[in-house]
Amino acid sequence: MKRILRENGLTLTLFCLFLLLLLGQSIVGERHYNQDQEEHHQPQLGYLAYLGSGSFLEATMENWESEFLQMSIYVLFTVFLFQKGSAESKSLDKPEDVDKEPYDLSPDAPWPVHRGGWILKLYESSLSLALLLLFALSFWLHAVGGAIVYNQEQMEHGGQSVTTLGYLATNQFWFESLQNWQSEFLAIAIMVFFTIFLRQKGSAESKPVDSPHHHTGR
Repeated sequence: MKRILRENGLTLTLFCLFLLLLLGQSIVGERHYNQDQEEHHQPQLGYLAYLGSGSFLEATMENWESEFLQMSIYVLFTVFLFQKGSAESKSLDKPEDVDKEPYDLSPDAPWPVHRGGWILKLYESSLSLALLLLFALSFWLHAVGGAIVYNQEQMEHGGQSVTTLGYLATNQFWFESLQNWQSEFLAIAIMVFFTIFLRQKGSAESKPVDSPHHHTGR
């Protein structure tokens, strides 16, 4: 067990934090939703019913969408864009191991490397493709949940309901998306820039403490 925790500590800790925070979001979200319903003299929902509501789906997917967009675009950008001095960038002057052709046929190489062909080509971009797929899924679920909430509000105010595709054309959907997208790219830009001059001893995301500012990469 100790070995499992040591070898997977980062992933396990992050997933535990995710689940705890998602639980917290759902609890306070349900209370906030019912408080708003009470103020508008509308029926309230129990906790489990709230988890299946458009309000919870929209709020959750709206944030997941921006995270997966940020990470997928960032992975793609680091293929061909550079930042001198950043720990987040490849070297400007020498080829990196990540750029070499996958000819390692050792027993430990992933099976797509041994298989070759179109499977290998797909595997070479599997990280960005997986993140883009998660972005597309959360983007659509954000629209689905948002359309439910939007139509509920329209019904309460005597307005006209829309389909999920119709909701994608509303200013409200894009306001919700863009306010999250811009913050994600700001955060990653600051991370890239700060690693030029700032250090964190022991972190894989930092250059060594004694590394010159102009040194690029980890």
